Amino acid sequence: MDRTTVTGIWDLAVSTPIGTLHAVVELHDTAGELTGTARGAGEEVPLAEVLLDGDRLSWRQAVTRPLRLNLAFAVTVDGDTLSGTSRAGRLPASKVTGSRRTAAPADGS
Repeated sequence: MDRTTVTGIWDLAVSTPIGTLHAVVELHDTAGELTGTARGAGEEVPLAEVLLDGDRLSWRQAVTRPLRLNLAFAVTVDGDTLSGTSRAGRLPASKVTGSRRTAAPADGS
């Protein structure tokens, strides 16, 4: 799997002990390197250490809402869906699912 197979906008659901949190992750192939941002809970944060190894995608991000946490994501990509976990330090892993947004037709239909 190459980097272009994971680029795009992904809608994520993270099942946490305080409920399901929704986020939007945008991944880009910038000069041969995966980069991205995550938006959710009223903030936008950069992704760090974005790595693709086969169908396994991982990244790190820091959030301040609802709590200040450093998160590590590890997911498996299968076409336009992904699933895996997010871990915050020593807290139990949270289940992550997601789907890639598909581009709207150029003619607007």
